[in-house]
Amino acid sequence: MLLLIRAAALSSLIVLAACGADPAPGPVEQIIVREPGAAAAVASAEAPADALLAEGKAAFANCTACHTLEEGAPNGVGPNLFGIVGAGAGEVAGFAYSDALKGSGITWTATELDSFIADPAAKIPGTTMVAGAIADAAKRQAVIAYIDSVTAN
Repeated sequence: MLLLIRAAALSSLIVLAACGADPAPGPVEQIIVREPGAAAAVASAEAPADALLAEGKAAFANCTACHTLEEGAPNGVGPNLFGIVGAGAGEVAGFAYSDALKGSGITWTATELDSFIADPAAKIPGTTMVAGAIADAAKRQAVIAYIDSVTAN
C-alpha cells in the first residue's frame, strides 16, 4: 500500500510539473504612453514642407495666367511647365520660344529657375517672358518646390 501511495504521489508530482510548463508566450499587448504634444511634434515636422508647397501653390496661381502645370495640358501664352525641373530651356513641344531662350543652353535646375524667375530679362536678354518676375526669394523657392512636387507626383 505504501508503494501505491508513493507511486500516486510521484505521478501527481509529474502531472503537476507538466501543468506548470509554459509554452512559448503569445503576443503581448503593449500600450505606449506619449507625453502630451508628442504626436503634434511628429506632425509638425512635416508641416514646414507642407506649408512651403501650399505657399508655392498659392503663388503659382499668378503664373496660371500664362502657364499650365498639368501633364499633357496645352501651352498657353507661356509653355506648360509640367516636368520643367531638369529639362532643357526651350524644349517644351509646340511652344514658340524666343531665339534667346532656345539658344541659352540652360537646364532648368532649381538654381537656374530661381534666377530666371527673379528677373527673366536679366537672366536671358531677349526672352519673351516679360511678366511674372518674383522678387521675394522665399516665394520663388516655394513656387519652384511646388512645380517640382507636381511633376514628381
